[in-house]
Amino acid sequence: MVFQGRHGVRDAERAAAQEFKVDIEVEADLAPAGRSDRLADTVDYTKVRDAVREVIDGPPQQLLETLAGMVAERVLKLPHVQAVSVRVAKRPASMQPIDAAAVHIKRTRA
Repeated sequence: MVFQGRHGVRDAERAAAQEFKVDIEVEADLAPAGRSDRLADTVDYTKVRDAVREVIDGPPQQLLETLAGMVAERVLKLPHVQAVSVRVAKRPASMQPIDAAAVHIKRTRA
């Protein structure tokens, strides 16, 4: 998923929206949905996307680690989600020649 956000340590990173790419992997018991073919028995991916959008479109944060943690926290609150892996990447011009900065975290339900 790709969204525009104003996150970063430097003022220049927050001054104009920049592109953030977010990859999500969700762990859930999918057997019930496989048998029933009902959305209510699985993870609703539109709600996963909404959770990511809320964070990236939300108030500025300094660190990618913070954004990833906030996304994981929201996704773990969704029904059926047992664990989530979140990768957040950005490609600010100020970091060239580095192609991108990214973090990857994994969180599980307590």
